[in-house]
Amino acid sequence: MIATGQARRSHRNEAIATWILRSASLFVIGAMAFLLVYLTFEGTKTFFVDGVSPFEFLFSTNYQPDMKHPGALVFIVGSLAITTFAIAVGGPFGIAVGVFLSELAPKSMAGILKPAIEVMVGVPSVVYGWIGLSLLVPLMRQITGGVGFGLASSGIVLAIMILPTVISLSEDAFRSLPGTLKEASMAVGATRWQTIVQVLLPAASSGLTVAVILGVARAIGETLAVQLVIGNATILPAGLFAPTAALTTEIITDMPGAANNSPLEHALFSMALLLLLIAMVLIVFVRFALRKRN
Repeated sequence: MIATGQARRSHRNEAIATWILRSASLFVIGAMAFLLVYLTFEGTKTFFVDGVSPFEFLFSTNYQPDMKHPGALVFIVGSLAITTFAIAVGGPFGIAVGVFLSELAPKSMAGILKPAIEVMVGVPSVVYGWIGLSLLVPLMRQITGGVGFGLASSGIVLAIMILPTVISLSEDAFRSLPGTLKEASMAVGATRWQTIVQVLLPAASSGLTVAVILGVARAIGETLAVQLVIGNATILPAGLFAPTAALTTEIITDMPGAANNSPLEHALFSMALLLLLIAMVLIVFVRFALRKRN
């Protein structure tokens, strides 16, 4: 009888746990589906209600939403430019630090550096932006003789912000490799550097791809840090040191003053939908890279 009672309680507890986990999963799926449907509904009003063509939205620099000219090319170029700059600077540097921590650094040093790098992930983005505004912008102003705001300042701030993500994932990618790869390479006479460059880097390429893609996802969706140092000028950037704007900065700048159901609000929702689609594409690339890795 006691064993039967315990079996019933165990079965009941398992059923409750299964129900809780299934409910949580359904809630997350439902929330994501609602977000996608809502943004799609609101974001397409620019095209179906205001009569703006997708071509004009994507490729026009005439940004006058109240006049039904919501050309978002300036913000798209700004977002892609600062993200590319950040990845070009932070990606290789982050991978290099990941190689150092996993293959070259003494255990005592790695034990100190890894927690310090992980702490950087928890620093609020507004802190990075404020430091960039206080230190980097005046420095860029002195060096270039310009205003200090622009793509370079934004790209440097974003590169610093994505470093913890790229470094941590790169290190995990190297540590997940089987030890036999390194042993076999060293056994045939390869140096440590040759082993890293010719054996470990190609073997960890899929994991490194995931690290870079997640760094891109972090960079392209950043708002506050970029807004403080980009200059928020609705013009195509004339160079690395020229001010411009990005999709996220324009949304946070104009949304508080956008009238309900106005062309401006529709345009901002269209930008948000575009960011969501970019994020979804990046997630698909991550899934593809992980599947290739496995």
